[in-house]
Amino acid sequence: MLRQIGRDFLMLLVTIDPIGTVALFVPLTATATAEERGRIARKSVLVAGCVLVAFLIAGEFLLTELGIRLVSFQVAGGIILFLFGLQMVFGTGVMKEVAHAEPGRDIAVFPLALPGIANPGAIMAVVLLTDNNRQSMGQQALTAGVLAAVLLLTLVALLLSQRIHKVLGSTGADVLIRVLGLILAALATEQIAIGLQSLLHAA
Repeated sequence: MLRQIGRDFLMLLVTIDPIGTVALFVPLTATATAEERGRIARKSVLVAGCVLVAFLIAGEFLLTELGIRLVSFQVAGGIILFLFGLQMVFGTGVMKEVAHAEPGRDIAVFPLALPGIANPGAIMAVVLLTDNNRQSMGQQALTAGVLAAVLLLTLVALLLSQRIHKVLGSTGADVLIRVLGLILAALATEQIAIGLQSLLHAA
């Protein structure tokens, strides 16, 4: 159980990426009051949480309806998570592309909730971590609990974003994001290896 908690926590932490979200949150809310920043933080985490829980519950069902085996999704998802990790290491990707909000849009929804917190990597992670063939209902419930903990950690990070940004600075945040990217790439490689092994055994 502790091993699963640790694996799930690391996978969700590096894909949801609270520090990267803080780096996006600070410039987007630079002109907002403390009360407005709190409202935006709570709303963005709530919206992202609803999206991720929906995929956690129904993601595998949707794949089944589309005729896609989860093991195939596991390999494809692992490859994409690996590329997502590389983007974090090299400082490119979705977080760089959504650095500014579109006029007239609620920044709590876009770009903070989507694709900031509930990004493609996080969506794939929750689907892969709740594989019905490998995980019991109890284990999937445990993953849901870990997801809630990571989202709570993200909310705390956003509420303390000004202090965190002052302590880390841009350089410190960049270094931490790159380390998390390396961890994500390693976890994704493990997912690809397990998926390929399952495909070879099924052949």
